[in-house]
Amino acid sequence: MNNSPIGVFDSGLGGLSVWAEIRRRLPAESLVYYGDGKHCPYGRKSAEEITEYAIEAVERLLSKGAKLVVVACNTATGAAIRTLRERYTIPIVGMEPAVKPAAQATRTGVIGILATRRSLESELYRHTSAHYAAGVEIVQSEGEGFVELVERGMSDSDEALSVVGRVVEPMLQKGVDQIVLGCTHYPFLKDTIRKVVGDRKVHIIDPSPAIAARVEQLLEQYDLQCDATNIATYRFISAADEEYVARIREFAERIK
Repeated sequence: MNNSPIGVFDSGLGGLSVWAEIRRRLPAESLVYYGDGKHCPYGRKSAEEITEYAIEAVERLLSKGAKLVVVACNTATGAAIRTLRERYTIPIVGMEPAVKPAAQATRTGVIGILATRRSLESELYRHTSAHYAAGVEIVQSEGEGFVELVERGMSDSDEALSVVGRVVEPMLQKGVDQIVLGCTHYPFLKDTIRKVVGDRKVHIIDPSPAIAARVEQLLEQYDLQCDATNIATYRFISAADEEYVARIREFAERIK
């Protein structure tokens, strides 16, 4: 048994979509969340910069006693997961692009991937797409402005509907029946995406529940589960200022 916390990090608030799923699935486990904030968004930064930020995040989480780290950021996973796993001995969970379930479920043979530019350019995404989506058409789009909407608390605004519509409507016109949310900020725009989709039969895939299941599996595999009587604690840290930490905490309270 190990009552140390699970560490979760993201460029900002988006990773809280994964944090919330882990909390729901493993309510006795303590969590420490690192939302960078200072360098958000990561989507158009270089792989070298993102790797530097990811190492800083893991170091901060380890300083808080993390027994396992979740890279709750698709962009950071694509750029840095290999380096992180080579550098650290604790289990590290990354965000796999959910191409496989989309490809398996499609009826039209056309799936949509919403992600940041850096994620769409990553070797991890290219490998996953080639391996699991042979014979399936992939319509991929950069969710330009999506992260900023979430960070500004504008997920349900008219502006969000306009921004999301400009990106998602062309995907729908190409016949997608599965839309993969390839950034952890994007689940907070799910209701807005559904408004754009309307009554069209399109399934929106959020990978967060699968990540929480993977965390549970690894805790069991490495005998890292907390004691059943453990009283979970939740901590929030950032590379930004205390005001941003307060925003993370407030956001987490709303979605728990």
